[in-house]
Amino acid sequence: MSSIVPEANVNCRCFLVAICRTSVIKEYSSSTGVGVSGKEQTCLWRREKELNGTNKFLHNDFLGLIVRLFIGIIFIYASLDKIQSPAQFARIIYNYHIMPGMLINILALLLPWIEIISGMLLIAGIYKEGSILIINVMVLVFIVAIGVNLYRGINLECGCFSVSSKAKESAVGLLLRDIGLLILGVYVYLNRSRRFDLIKTKA
Repeated sequence: MSSIVPEANVNCRCFLVAICRTSVIKEYSSSTGVGVSGKEQTCLWRREKELNGTNKFLHNDFLGLIVRLFIGIIFIYASLDKIQSPAQFARIIYNYHIMPGMLINILALLLPWIEIISGMLLIAGIYKEGSILIINVMVLVFIVAIGVNLYRGINLECGCFSVSSKAKESAVGLLLRDIGLLILGVYVYLNRSRRFDLIKTKA
């Protein structure tokens, strides 16, 4: 005999029901004799609608393309000045006072090339998840470095995009900018669209 789940369990059941297909729920209901109340059905439909909206946002082909092009262009641009002026970039890294001295010159030489290669791969849609993951890690490192120096009371040059710019930005502004860039990077990582990728892999 079919029975209705008690009111106290509706919220819990709603969560469990929402992650299943309606056909699966019907099969579960018929096999166990446990019915789904009208309130649970309403909750299910609402949750399904929310999930569909989230999926459409995360899998949006054109939005994913625009954001990844934006990030890729930024990192290609950011690498150019560093490649041309490795000594100045090394000085900026030194001013962060968080890297061992023996690694500063190596990092100043390698990091710009990692940026430009990751940016190009991201734009082309080749190894997209790997390239955006590398970019996100680099942005996160800059965020931590800026945050540490803000905590120390040091307002320094970021060196994220240019090593020769005369314009000075506040460390707080740099921190907020990099956080915004990281949010966009996380979106690109979660976006599983393959429509504009040169090399299409399974999402």
